[in-house]
Amino acid sequence: MARSGYTSGMETPETPPQPRRNRGIYLLPNLFTTAALFSGFFAIIAASQGRFEAACVAIFIAAVLDGLDGRVARMTNTQSEFGVQYDSLADLISFGMAPSLVMYHWALYSMKFDGATLGKIGWLGAFLYAACAALRLARFNSQVGTVDKRWFIGLPSPSAAGLMASFVWTLHDLGWSGEELRYAALAITTVSGLLMVSRFRYPSFKGGKKGPHGDRVPFVVPLVVIAAIIGLVIDPPKVLLAVFATFAVFGPLIARRAARRSPAEGA
Repeated sequence: MARSGYTSGMETPETPPQPRRNRGIYLLPNLFTTAALFSGFFAIIAASQGRFEAACVAIFIAAVLDGLDGRVARMTNTQSEFGVQYDSLADLISFGMAPSLVMYHWALYSMKFDGATLGKIGWLGAFLYAACAALRLARFNSQVGTVDKRWFIGLPSPSAAGLMASFVWTLHDLGWSGEELRYAALAITTVSGLLMVSRFRYPSFKGGKKGPHGDRVPFVVPLVVIAAIIGLVIDPPKVLLAVFATFAVFGPLIARRAARRSPAEGA
């Protein structure tokens, strides 16, 4: 019998200590996400008070902040799964709920004056947009590692929100009331929502040629950006509406061009 405490020449290796799981979160990128979430929430409050210009501006501020949080995370190497999920939930508020409620308070609620059924269609149109934004974000999150990064499948939710907000801002700035344009507002809301869940491809501007200092873009892109900045200084709502409307129709135009080319190639 071996004596108690006797060990052979071969000692059992000790289990290495497990690293402590970091339960903290990165502050800087999540501050930008929180600011974007606040902007979207403010847009909802402002629209409920009839302050539609302020509501639309808040949505665009949310879009700018949403673009910054990811860049800040990459620049500071502070990406995290928590940040990804938090950003997605904030996007649902800022680019899903906020635009739909801004449009509802501005125009769609007035459809109830045309009858009970049309009144329901008004708020259901707003719900359709919000639901499509949620579906768009869920699809994007589930396919983020499998799709071509050069393209978005479906209109991105910030672009759809930009189209909705710029439409309200422009027409409100021109003196039109939402009640007068309630059917046009319903059409914009429905089309924007459906484009988000469509299969149309939209350029992401992330898949250009790689250079020593990052992605390379065509020379015309900086010129377009400069022209857009000048236009924004002169007349922000109209320029934003032109930009987002052009981008929204870009996907169907690409699909139509591809459909025309396919029969020609097969002939």
